Amino acid sequence: MTTPFPFTAVVGQDDLRLALLLNAVSPSVGGVLVRGEKGTAKSTAVRALTTLLPEVSVVPGCRFSCDPASPDPGCPDGPHEGGGGGASRPARMVELPVGASEDRLVGALDIERALAEGVKAFEPGLLAAAHRGILYVDEVNLLHDHLVDLLLDAAAMGASYVEREGVSVRHAARFLLVGTMNPEEGELRPQLLDRFGLTVEVSASREPEKRVEVVRRRLAYDDDPAGFAARWADEEAAVRQRIVAARELLPSVRLGDGALRQIAATCAAFEVDGMRADIVMARTATALAAWAGRTEVLAEDVRQAALLALPHRRRRNPFDAPGLDEDKLDETLEESSGDDGPDPDGDGGGPGGGGGQPEPDEGPAGDGAGAQPEGGEGEPAPGGAGEQSPAPAAEPFRTKVLSVPGIGEGAAGRRSRARTEHGRTTGARRPQGALTKLHLAATVRAAAPHQRARGRSGRGLVVRRDDLRQATREGREGNLVLFVVDASGSMAARQRMGAVKGAVLSLLLDAYQRRDKVGLVTFRGSVADVALPPTSSVDAAAARLGSLPTGGRTPLAAGLLKAHDVLRVERLRDPARRALVVVVTDGRATGGPEPVALASRAARLFAAEGVASVVVDCESGPVRLGLAGRLAGELGGTAVTLDELRADSIAGLVKDVQRRAA
Repeated sequence: MTTPFPFTAVVGQDDLRLALLLNAVSPSVGGVLVRGEKGTAKSTAVRALTTLLPEVSVVPGCRFSCDPASPDPGCPDGPHEGGGGGASRPARMVELPVGASEDRLVGALDIERALAEGVKAFEPGLLAAAHRGILYVDEVNLLHDHLVDLLLDAAAMGASYVEREGVSVRHAARFLLVGTMNPEEGELRPQLLDRFGLTVEVSASREPEKRVEVVRRRLAYDDDPAGFAARWADEEAAVRQRIVAARELLPSVRLGDGALRQIAATCAAFEVDGMRADIVMARTATALAAWAGRTEVLAEDVRQAALLALPHRRRRNPFDAPGLDEDKLDETLEESSGDDGPDPDGDGGGPGGGGGQPEPDEGPAGDGAGAQPEGGEGEPAPGGAGEQSPAPAAEPFRTKVLSVPGIGEGAAGRRSRARTEHGRTTGARRPQGALTKLHLAATVRAAAPHQRARGRSGRGLVVRRDDLRQATREGREGNLVLFVVDASGSMAARQRMGAVKGAVLSLLLDAYQRRDKVGLVTFRGSVADVALPPTSSVDAAAARLGSLPTGGRTPLAAGLLKAHDVLRVERLRDPARRALVVVVTDGRATGGPEPVALASRAARLFAAEGVASVVVDCESGPVRLGLAGRLAGELGGTAVTLDELRADSIAGLVKDVQRRAA
């Protein structure tokens, strides 16, 4: 077994070390989410924590790690006699792979014993192994939704319930949840995000001396892992003793009314949802005081607790990164530190603590300082390049569900129909390779006619490999949503481009909620660019969209051909993920020789390959040419206007009804 990298040797991660240590002192804090760029030793720090945790006393032979002092009365391996002697073992860190199956997480019925011996034998999963220890999920933002749902249930109830194949099992599952993630690969579902007690941001130091020290220690560890660990053994022992002392002191720490008022005022000022933030802050501040060797929670403990517990809970826009305004935090703590209640002269004006924050600038209705006439091609203005400053996006809205027709087999998500490892059971088939989801009824039906010929004499059913049937299930998959956005001069009127950006932003928000990958191709002037290669980071797409300039001619063919190249490359990387191409344009084509004919030929490439597509028609004004609708026909897709894109659009509903009737 490889010697673990010493916890005290992790350089430049003070917030991360503190958050992990506070959870070691008080597991009720609720775990840690570690956000950061790749190569910042996130996993190294988490794995090193296990060497600092005190040993756990367990009932000998219990697969569910029951505490001998107070065993679980409903333990599947019980009943255990309370107060008996126990065996000590190191605290476990159980790692949950992002591609794990549902059975691996919660456990499953031992099918072979059930069929051959007629007994209900339960095989525990990772939740049982993590009880009274650490459950670690690397790249937690990539975890499939069905596993996230199971984690949420276990974290909320402190127990895992398994109901399947005629087996009903319940066992305790209280664990310290630790996750690491790279925000560039996509964000975390809000429900799971709220389950992490604390969150920290980790980034590589830009100070040369610290970077040199990191490299020096890493090389020293690679050369002699055992010697490196021995060099830090004394410091790790001191940290371990400090954790034990803090745990013993924790029940004596007093959380006074003044500190509670500061906690409540801070949570109200940052408009967090629910009461979990208040509770986590209180537990964190108490653990901070115990870690410092004090029996009284101070204002500095409350401030540090807020910096760790609130960034991922404050109310924010969908694509805003987690964070906390420290000036506002200090102001809130100062205002709530007195015993005389709120300052009568304060201008807080509501739970958001909005005093001092200017009202949003509405701006003039027309904003015509740089606008171009509707329908103009936006040629370069005299003395300039014809490029306009990026227009702000309009307010996002809930969009209609755009999906890929047919049934796919891509990664689990929430957009299009697909054959998946979870979801509703639709039938059974012979397994191809390893059996993963047994269809019990179909297996029994296949084996039943052969029992007499196989000489069955006991309770068990005589089952052979040929009798086994795999359950086929239908759920939802995530797709690649590739946006092809017209940024030419004909789209450059600021109000119009703002509406277009608002629509694309709305579709990006929908893609985030449906667990899609997204890409962004833009075209203007004479070329098309891949503004964002396909990625799971919808935030990155929103950022690129916000800075999108406009102006010049409309090389529609170049945009479609560039999108076709992006899809071709992406099929090689992820052949199971189906694509949905969303072309945002008014349908005009003016860039290059024979622009209309070239655009038509490029569009037919998508139709020939059966790529699902939607054209968002941005044409406006009293006279409309219908070019976007013609483009949609050549793509083999459908066209919707900006108004029809809204989920609550009357026009969209009418059009859907008419399409179904036809």
